[in-house]
Amino acid sequence: MATLPSSSALFIFFLFHVLHLTNCEPFIGVNYGQVADNLPPPEATAKLLQSTAIEKVRLFGADPAIIKALANTGVGIVIGAGNGDVPALASDPSFAKNWINSNVLPFYPASNIILITVGNEVLFSGDQNLMNQLLPAMQNLNNALNEASLGGKIKVSTVHAMTLLKQSDPPSSGIFDPNIADLMKGLLEFNNATGSPFPINPYPFFAYQSDPRPETLAFCLFQPNSGRVDSGTKIKYTNMFDAQLDAVRSALNAMGFSGVEIVVAETGWPYKGDANEVGPSMENAKAYVGNLVTHLRSKVGTPLMPGKSVDTYLFALYDEDLKPGPASERSFGLFKPDLSMTFDAGLSKASEAPSTSKSPVTPSPKPQKAAVWCVPKAGVSDAQLQANLDYACGQGIDCSSIQPGGACFEPNTLASHATYAMNLLYQTAGRNPWNCDFSQTATLSSNNPNDG
Repeated sequence: MATLPSSSALFIFFLFHVLHLTNCEPFIGVNYGQVADNLPPPEATAKLLQSTAIEKVRLFGADPAIIKALANTGVGIVIGAGNGDVPALASDPSFAKNWINSNVLPFYPASNIILITVGNEVLFSGDQNLMNQLLPAMQNLNNALNEASLGGKIKVSTVHAMTLLKQSDPPSSGIFDPNIADLMKGLLEFNNATGSPFPINPYPFFAYQSDPRPETLAFCLFQPNSGRVDSGTKIKYTNMFDAQLDAVRSALNAMGFSGVEIVVAETGWPYKGDANEVGPSMENAKAYVGNLVTHLRSKVGTPLMPGKSVDTYLFALYDEDLKPGPASERSFGLFKPDLSMTFDAGLSKASEAPSTSKSPVTPSPKPQKAAVWCVPKAGVSDAQLQANLDYACGQGIDCSSIQPGGACFEPNTLASHATYAMNLLYQTAGRNPWNCDFSQTATLSSNNPNDG
């Protein structure tokens, strides 16, 4: 194997990588729920967001204090009309006009409102009347935007649950529940005609809870695993997030709406839960969110949507301590009420405090005091090394150097090739400790693996 780049060269490469990313990371958003009695003031939250790589915020309502606090920050804002507003919006165009007059016009364009979501998981509610009223409500709001000369500038859509899919495994077989086919067709025709996205809530956390095997956990946390081959396309998936999104893509394509773009309205992992809950932990939450952010930054995309990252709103900005249900429901917050991080997912700038930040910029991890490399732990099996190699090369890094004829093909051993790929992924993904986890089969070393 050829000698790996020096620590100076790696730092220069990494610095260039970070500076490039700071110019454009519009695909990372966050959900800002308010079912809590201990949230910081909106102004403090606005400053916090400006200290992070988060460039979009989704509100479940249209709190004027928050919308106003986000003015002139450049942060894209998604506001929501609640399920309770749907009947009036559907039946009364003047109600829709007043809703826009109250919740949009006083703030736009200083507050960068980009999307209005009408209802949340309405088709999952089982309320047939509400389901039938959803499309007319969306149409009336869109008409009100047109009357205000904001048509096309602010989109209108609705957020869906993954339960809309009757089938999602394998991803290529993704199809919507035929019982709501007519409703879906109308909604998708609206999305297609107006250029609005299809927001959906994929949660690998819930997939793991229904199949709590170690290999499923690795698949859900973007950690090395044997992968799952789609029997229809023969595509090998290495993480649940991509598989879920491609199942939605397949379902949209099957209905003839390949041009409708997907937005991830919610996804996250709780850092704690009740004793009988499977999956919640600080380690798992940090792995999921950190690895998801790394995956999005790679811009690899999914097998069916390659070369770009789907806009993804992380759940959630803060814990919501008044939510009912199991403890996990109150434990998704990325930040605490005192604005400190619950865990470091690589979202915050390392060198700037929230109060001094002026614009959203991608975080730069603190420089290593000394050069370090990501290497396999002693005694790791060949099967695990192969899984690590496949995983790393599947994340968008350039593995051509360890292909036949490549500069680092020799020595032609599995251990050598796996070490090269694991270290390259670590160096380019952020040089954070979780970038060198590989299901706890890797470690950071100050010894260059090529010495000698």
